Amino acid sequence: MKLPLGIHVGERLSLEQTYWQAEFADQNGFESVWVAEGRLARDGIVPAAIIASKTRNVKIGTGVVNNKSRNAALMAVTFKTLDEVAPGRAILGIGAWWEPLATKVGQPLTKPIASMREYITVLQSFFRNELVDFEGDFVQMRGVRFDSMYRENKPVDIPIYIGAVGPKMLELAGEISDGVHMDFLLPPSYLAGARAAIDRGLAKRTDGKQDIDLTQIVSCSINDDDPQEAIDACKAFLTLYLCQQPHIAEHCGVERELVDRLQEIAGWPATPEDIKRAMQLVPNSLVQNVTACGSTDDAFQKLMAYHEAGVRSPIISTLGDKEQTLTRLAQAAKA
Repeated sequence: MKLPLGIHVGERLSLEQTYWQAEFADQNGFESVWVAEGRLARDGIVPAAIIASKTRNVKIGTGVVNNKSRNAALMAVTFKTLDEVAPGRAILGIGAWWEPLATKVGQPLTKPIASMREYITVLQSFFRNELVDFEGDFVQMRGVRFDSMYRENKPVDIPIYIGAVGPKMLELAGEISDGVHMDFLLPPSYLAGARAAIDRGLAKRTDGKQDIDLTQIVSCSINDDDPQEAIDACKAFLTLYLCQQPHIAEHCGVERELVDRLQEIAGWPATPEDIKRAMQLVPNSLVQNVTACGSTDDAFQKLMAYHEAGVRSPIISTLGDKEQTLTRLAQAAKA
């Protein structure tokens, strides 16, 4: 592919669509498949393991799991297991959880940078097959390690990508992680500040690493017969995100007043009917600034804009006519 691409799959897809997209990616030169986990709709680990067993070439990442709902030792052994299923293909994409869901389930976000640093430090010790003793504010480990009785315990090479948006988390990613897996709905212009934050973190590294990978999920919708229909598919998703995860608004150029008006119409959790009413307030120009939508050429040129801004591999999240969107972007990337 002239443009390295990945695919993002999540609960908006049926499991049948999820596995079809993953196998399509595996057979058509895509680099990676990233399995989302966010709303209380579908776990990310189970589909990732099934995708690993159904594919042979693509890397399988979580895009992303959170650092609160799974103990760090269990997370480490989960990815050690995924590496057994798909040797050398597993990527741990991890992020802070989001509000209001974190608080609703009794895990409010507190000092997310500090807690992420502790969690990843412990994961990396496990992956190096070390005996882990760690007494942090958020993570405590007391003399534990991989401890299979029936085979040799060895280090595992599991890259860790932080799902980062804000400058402090991006800086942490540059300092301690292997990559950044950026969220939806950030315009290419956001990458200048993001790269600067990552570079500040890289300057603090002690392992000699001079760069880390950068991927970004991009919502994509194509309809060459009716480009507006494709734009509307992305508009509905943007509206949902602004209502349910409004922290993204400050990063994608949306005024707080618009977010407040949207949330008056569509609360949490919103229904599809709520979103349909609210999306009438969102202009096409805003949608096209933060997604790749419309005709095939429109969508592919937007992916190239992300790549030129510093995203090594855009990660496609299909909306609208999902099959048309995926197949036409695959053709464009190979042309």
